[in-house]
Amino acid sequence: MTPSDHPVRLTDYSHGAGCACKLSPADLRTVLGMMQTPNVASDPNLLVGFDKSDDAAVYQVRDDLAIVVTTDFFTPIVDDAYDWGRIAATNALSDIYAMGADPLLALNLVAWPREEIPFEILARVLDGGGDVVREAGALIGGGHSIDDTEPKYGLAVVGTAHPESIWRNSGAQIGDVLVLTKPIGLGAISTAIKRGAASASLIETAVTVMTTLNASGRDAARAVGVNAATDVTGFGLLGHAREILSGSGLAGEIQFQTVPAIDGALELINAGMVAGGTQRNHAYLSDLESGLPSINWGPLSEDQQFFLADAQTSGGLLFAVEPDRANALIAALKEHGTLAAAIIGKCVAGEAGAISITE
Repeated sequence: MTPSDHPVRLTDYSHGAGCACKLSPADLRTVLGMMQTPNVASDPNLLVGFDKSDDAAVYQVRDDLAIVVTTDFFTPIVDDAYDWGRIAATNALSDIYAMGADPLLALNLVAWPREEIPFEILARVLDGGGDVVREAGALIGGGHSIDDTEPKYGLAVVGTAHPESIWRNSGAQIGDVLVLTKPIGLGAISTAIKRGAASASLIETAVTVMTTLNASGRDAARAVGVNAATDVTGFGLLGHAREILSGSGLAGEIQFQTVPAIDGALELINAGMVAGGTQRNHAYLSDLESGLPSINWGPLSEDQQFFLADAQTSGGLLFAVEPDRANALIAALKEHGTLAAAIIGKCVAGEAGAISITE
């Protein structure tokens, strides 16, 4: 039996979609606060760990070599098995690029309802993931699988970098501008896919965005130099921007009209296609009890607020770069072919993590 002989709508098996399935920042703060062991390791060779909510762990093994380790997996975000594999692998690799590193080795992570969905479909998922890993110049060396009622797929990834060249999400400086490399709106589109309300052309566009490796953004930023970096995934654009700002002890300003958007995504939010993860993001951003300052939404409507909080899957890189290098970074991003190269705001003095939104 081939997958085409056994039509399966993968998103019907998912309680959510892609990175919108992540525990919210509030949930993570609660869990980490309940841990009985310290979150900060004492080994000086652990260059990046728990303390700054960064994208990957970094461990120095030699004066000239550090290993970068991350993992990411999620439930089906599209119904095409091969595309889901590609998206999940691209998303997992993104954390390596966000640290300024090179992917080296990956392991498959699989949960599969063995009695419900044919293994031929799982094979297509693994084919998609493997093709993306090879495109990234890395290898898949194995993996692990379990029987589960809900399908899940992703990767554990190891990368390498020079210890002095690691990017963190906590190095932004006053006056730095914030630059984004992919358009947002993927959470709204994935919600529409799950509800059967997304057009074929919109699905195609979303798949293209989610399967575009962030290697080009990394390469452009390497050439110019940046002060901080992260990737934009399940916590939304504002959630990840706030991680940079709070980790750097700064406030920020975001101009709504400059944020690149996938055509049609905001209209989907207007029509009620708001992912559960997006709603949790918005609540956390607006919560005075979160431990961080709430967002000053300015003139934005609630739908526009949801858009900036939209839970992305395999989104772009977000950089903080010195203003005199910003134009060079934009030019380099365009030269390297990133999907977007937009200045969306700046870092300013103020309460750590505070963000003001303007039109």
